[in-house]
Amino acid sequence: MDNQRNNRNFDTLTPELRLRINGNELSNEAKADLIAVSVTEDVDAVSMCSFVLLSWDGKEMKVKWIDESLFAEGNPVEIQVGYRDQLQTLFKGEITGLEPDFDTAEPPTLTVRGYDRRHRLMRLRRTRSFLNMKDSDIASQIASGAGLTPDVQDSRVTLDYVLQHNQTDLEFLEERAHHIGYEVIVSDRSLQFRPRSNGESEVLTLRREVELLEFHPRLTTIGQVQEMQVRGWNPQQKQAWVARSATGDEGPLMRGSNSGPAVAGRAFGNTGSTLVDSPVQSQAEADQLAKGRFGEMALHYIVGHGICIGQPALRAGKVVKIEGLGRRFSGLYYVTLTEHAYKPTTGYRTAFTVRRNAT
Repeated sequence: MDNQRNNRNFDTLTPELRLRINGNELSNEAKADLIAVSVTEDVDAVSMCSFVLLSWDGKEMKVKWIDESLFAEGNPVEIQVGYRDQLQTLFKGEITGLEPDFDTAEPPTLTVRGYDRRHRLMRLRRTRSFLNMKDSDIASQIASGAGLTPDVQDSRVTLDYVLQHNQTDLEFLEERAHHIGYEVIVSDRSLQFRPRSNGESEVLTLRREVELLEFHPRLTTIGQVQEMQVRGWNPQQKQAWVARSATGDEGPLMRGSNSGPAVAGRAFGNTGSTLVDSPVQSQAEADQLAKGRFGEMALHYIVGHGICIGQPALRAGKVVKIEGLGRRFSGLYYVTLTEHAYKPTTGYRTAFTVRRNAT
């Protein structure tokens, strides 16, 4: 038992990192100059990486790395991290920028930045229409047009007409996803268009004062309502489309029993809300919009951010279990953002942001 405990401690304290560019691992010379590596994942924004190299050749007395073709824009980059050769891929994307830093008090450095392939959806603004398609069909078409493999979940509701008005493809897709409680994720060369996965099982457990170094949750009933309505106008029937979502429509409660809308209703009485700023084309679309918006609102009942010992399995879009915080704040949380930071001198830490819809 003692040997097993010592092995676990050793694994936790000795992270390993592998950085590949153009499919090849960094040379030993480049590894020796590596100062820091960071990977940031966000379910609502483009994921990115950065790594910093010491860029001074003391023998030749001149800068290095800055003009190397290895770090040319567009080169594929992959970052893996883990313990004892059990490495997991944290990032696959492309180099998008270089930032040399020249300071009179410090040797020059070079920061290399990369984005996942969602950045390819950010460049061109378009105005175009989509006829008789589901949002998932639209996502598939946009993914294929960007050279990405679509991996979409059926959004079920066919829409007569959808306009992309002077928006980038990413802005447009994220807007469509937000309407129905979906999210847009790019993993390597695959574009995922899917519902929020807060109903999944946890990928790992963080225990206070063990893996979890600090955590700052905030519970608020502000913005939590018992009922949400979506109203639209049916020009053919000359009558309104009305859709309602209420307590019970929050989606998976993440093993909790008291949702934010339910607590707000008990504490403050009628807290109903009407949403009138989103035109709809059918009753089915109104129903889907009401349910998606209601679930998204409920998922902001508890938000928090923290830092833990480096955890490669802690990823945006996953569910984590946090223990040791008392009954109300212990439980499952949906991870919306992570930042994995590695420095050879100080080790590996993971910062994260989470949400929860019930206690």
